[in-house]
Amino acid sequence: MPEVVVSGCAVTQQRSPFANCGIQKDALTETAWASIPFVHDSSSHLNLWKKHLGCVPEFVWRQTELETLVLAENELAEVSELIGHLKRLRMLDLGHNKLTWVPDDLGDLDSLSDFLYLHDNRLTSLPSSLGRLTKLRYLNISENAFEVLPECVSNMSGLIELRLCENKLASLPDSVGRLSRLRELHLRNNKLTSLPQSTVMLQEIRHIDLRGNPLTHLPTAIAALPRLEKLDLRWVDTLIPPAWIATLEARGCVVYR
Repeated sequence: MPEVVVSGCAVTQQRSPFANCGIQKDALTETAWASIPFVHDSSSHLNLWKKHLGCVPEFVWRQTELETLVLAENELAEVSELIGHLKRLRMLDLGHNKLTWVPDDLGDLDSLSDFLYLHDNRLTSLPSSLGRLTKLRYLNISENAFEVLPECVSNMSGLIELRLCENKLASLPDSVGRLSRLRELHLRNNKLTSLPQSTVMLQEIRHIDLRGNPLTHLPTAIAALPRLEKLDLRWVDTLIPPAWIATLEARGCVVYR
């Protein structure tokens, strides 16, 4: 068999792990990938950031011991339903790709607790199965094409930080109030004119970022949020500041405007 040289080491060439991706020339073997420290850090951490893959090598879905998987910046247009086999994942990064959808099987990753990055893709919806990710603490779906917040997000009861910046959201559903553990809500550069009254249910919220939205009204309920430390209203020139903002500032909340 021919050999592939990686970092000065000769590796016997086997069937390419990219076989199903239509990649034939210069494809590295599974052994070759594993020999590159910054790609395969350990049996539980796999970093394939910015490897120009085009599609995910099939051997990735067989790494069932993985706890973190980084596939960002790889021009991915789809993700296999086999991702559901990675039951131990705690962190998944699919950001900066070309995804227009993600498989229902993503909702089977019930150990996903630390981070889920789906930002900078072409998503307009998410499967309802993602609502089962109740251990997830951080979700980033910024820089997509969402016109409405997917209902599954409101079911992610463990969320502490939610990033929805740079979408096309004109409103938020009342169901967002179910995210009772949320501490940070980032909504920069959407099309929001207000927030729902259910915002008052976000009793743990510390930071609300509303920069660059065409706001015309904000509910008085925001003034009653006991732990709010920062309200960002910069780049908003459509809102007459409500009187209760002075109350927030008097108690120590920083209001940027």
